[in-house]
Amino acid sequence: MPTGTTLRSAPPTPKPRTREGGTLAVLAVTTGVFSIVTTEILPIGLLTPIGATFRISDGTAGLMMTLPGIVAAVAAPVVTVATRRADRRTMLCALLAVLALADLLSALAPGYWAVLAARVALGLVIGAFWSIGSGLAPRLVPEHRRARANTLIFSAVPLGSVLGVPAGVYLGSLAGWRAAFLAMAVLTLLALAALLRSLPPLPPLTATGPGVLRGLLAGRGTRTGIAATFLIVVAHFGSYTYVTPFLADTTHAGTGLITALLLVYGAAGLLGNVLAGGRAAGALRPVFGAAAVLLAGAALLLPLLGTSGPGAAVLLTLWGLAYGAVPVCSLSWFLAAAPHTPEGAGVVFTSAFQAGFSIGALAGGLVVDHSSPATVMLLGGAVALLAAATVGRYGHRARPEPTP
Repeated sequence: MPTGTTLRSAPPTPKPRTREGGTLAVLAVTTGVFSIVTTEILPIGLLTPIGATFRISDGTAGLMMTLPGIVAAVAAPVVTVATRRADRRTMLCALLAVLALADLLSALAPGYWAVLAARVALGLVIGAFWSIGSGLAPRLVPEHRRARANTLIFSAVPLGSVLGVPAGVYLGSLAGWRAAFLAMAVLTLLALAALLRSLPPLPPLTATGPGVLRGLLAGRGTRTGIAATFLIVVAHFGSYTYVTPFLADTTHAGTGLITALLLVYGAAGLLGNVLAGGRAAGALRPVFGAAAVLLAGAALLLPLLGTSGPGAAVLLTLWGLAYGAVPVCSLSWFLAAAPHTPEGAGVVFTSAFQAGFSIGALAGGLVVDHSSPATVMLLGGAVALLAAATVGRYGHRARPEPTP
């Protein structure tokens, strides 16, 4: 999943029922989101030790990032349609149970094939969660607390980068990378127990059928959003997935410095999300374009100026600020293009994002195996410039599509 954004849903026609203790439910969902996001991006910080365990290259290890994205891109629309009548409480609890099993399988994996199997299961969880999770927060608390609940739940997305990955890298340095996935399994089970205790029944209030999704894909604004999102996500994950090997090989950073740099990046991403979230609504194209240009500049300069710790810290800070703005800008684009079906817009956003995630990680892996992590940074920066050009050239076309 993407980092630092909020999926919104159409206002329900009937007034939803909430139960006392809604705050506990919100906190439980927040913990579940944190577990999903952290599990998804944890291999970025553990790529080298996992590769060393199974004696595989960095590019082959990058399949841990590629497979979940491919599965999630397909699972988002498929699950949205297939489960449009299923109780959301049952779905969410089942997904966290699958996530816990996937984390446990990664921790105990006898071979790399088992890790990849766990990542496929993770992809199903990611795609299914975002396809049903967009309308969850407003149904857990009274109306006057809904905005705050939504913000709290989705603050867990950037916190996966700020806290989850650095903590996983640190734990991995002390007890091995398997311990990091075991800790995620425990955290996920705690979140599952809290959900079982606190969530009320959540029957679906709206349904997104195949016709709605087909209509969205036919719209010019949606297609432009797909192109811009796909390019910027390919640029980011095609290069950032291999930032740990880059920092080890080019910056000559040890485990402690790499952990600190990832923490700096994550904190900057949280700030970028907050700054963009307040400005994207009124200036979507400038903010989205500026984020793409800033990301491109950071990636292109990293091989030149990131050879020392301070230089890498400055550029990763800029990179974090830029990427922190990307998910909220991308989702805002789809919502502006299709305001009549926000859940459908969220599904298309998820699929485009996860497709870019997987293809970027795969392409970056091929490049890093045949060249170097520095080359991956340069190519990622070039693709980010293409994304900026797409936003700048076609941004004025992000208009609402006709209501089906």
